[in-house]
Amino acid sequence: MLARPNRLTRGADYKAVVRRGRRCAGAHTVTYTSSSGEDRAARFGFIVNKQVGSAVVRNTVRRRLKAVCAEALPSVPAGSDVVIRVLPNGAEAGYAELRTEVVRCLSRRKP
Repeated sequence: MLARPNRLTRGADYKAVVRRGRRCAGAHTVTYTSSSGEDRAARFGFIVNKQVGSAVVRNTVRRRLKAVCAEALPSVPAGSDVVIRVLPNGAEAGYAELRTEVVRCLSRRKP
């Protein structure tokens, strides 16, 4: 699970990453990455809207993404902000598919 310092919590932070960050699209997710250059831990945020499914489905997808990001945390540069937006067909994706997409997008990221 992601610790508090590794999570985006403010709406303004989400908006800044989505507007100014680099975009990487997959079949089930869109990943936005931004580097602030600050000396702090990398932070992750998740956008899973109601088109994905019921609350149970959305929370399942969010938990899968949190586990993927916790696993990938050591490879993400310090000071980075990452927002992962799940597309409506993301409910059909398994853990392995989500992991493959997110790891591919995070590895494409330039420091």
